[in-house]
Amino acid sequence: MSANSVRISWHFDAPPEAVWNTWTQANAVRQWFGSDPEGKVIQADLSPQPGGRFVVTFADSDGTEHTASGIYEKVEPYRFLSFTWGWKSEPGITTAISVSLVPDASGTAMLFEHGGLVHASSHDYEAGWRSTFAKFEKVLAQRK
Repeated sequence: MSANSVRISWHFDAPPEAVWNTWTQANAVRQWFGSDPEGKVIQADLSPQPGGRFVVTFADSDGTEHTASGIYEKVEPYRFLSFTWGWKSEPGITTAISVSLVPDASGTAMLFEHGGLVHASSHDYEAGWRSTFAKFEKVLAQRK
């Protein structure tokens, strides 16, 4: 990906299969998607296969709605996922996300990259993804 990327390493105390399922199952995505800790997912439709689409709409705690969508490009269950990313509020701007999952002795190391961030955006991707992954981590803990 380009130099204009957000790269985040995160460790989950869960096996790669659980982390993968939390990324790729709509019922799980409905529990964690969106950076507002008090936000709620309104809709999550996912087809995690090459060429499949996803659309997720969520509301921040103040009621502001956001819709993200994209197309899955590479799907290697329990190991790697890549997809395009775009906001309904920013038509014509498409970026790219990759998620690598690596098992280790205590769970799964996730290497996340959101690249192609060459356009100005109202979204603070670094802070947003970190807040989102904190929610993701809580969902994983509850699903044990």
